[in-house]
Amino acid sequence: MIKRMLDITVSASALLLLAPVMGVVAWQVRRKLGSPVLFRQVRPGLHGQAFEMIKFRSMRNARDADGRALPDAQRLTAFGALLRSTSLDELPGLWNVLKGDMSLVGPRPLLMEYLPLYSPEQFRRHDVRPGITGWAQVNGRNALSWEDKFRLDVWYVEHQSFWLDMRILLLTIKKVLLRDDVSAEGEATVARFTGSPNVEPGAASEHTRHQA
Repeated sequence: MIKRMLDITVSASALLLLAPVMGVVAWQVRRKLGSPVLFRQVRPGLHGQAFEMIKFRSMRNARDADGRALPDAQRLTAFGALLRSTSLDELPGLWNVLKGDMSLVGPRPLLMEYLPLYSPEQFRRHDVRPGITGWAQVNGRNALSWEDKFRLDVWYVEHQSFWLDMRILLLTIKKVLLRDDVSAEGEATVARFTGSPNVEPGAASEHTRHQA
């Protein structure tokens, strides 16, 4: 109850206070990257339930001859990289928080296609609402391996508290100011998750269906 009240109060206040900033960012995205201004994608939320996450676009909509999106490194512009490093691209996500799809703090919402690849232990990251920031983000962000991210996500699920959330929010401000660990080594953003060693693809699918 306290966590949800905090989410509503902070997200509503931030949307009002940051409206001018969001307006400028939206204008720049439209000018530099074109339409649409917002990136929308279905992601898994609490218990793996799907919701539409929104962010500011940070990549060009460039595709190859077969219509497939080019790799992130070829679509990410200098302007997009700036949005990502400053986390300005995440500001529309405050609307997801206000609606209740997300929380200010929690495991980051990843791709729907990852759900069958999780072990039952890794799937526990969906026992709470996904967050704009989280324990993994302030302890390495995209510089972490997938296994380390999931381990930190599950640790958060087991130890979540009001004071831990306050600590994570303060550490997030520090991370954003320093622009630490924005991308994985050798990657424009982060490598795709293809499953953990010794975990067969689909090992968590029954658990996923039960939770969803």
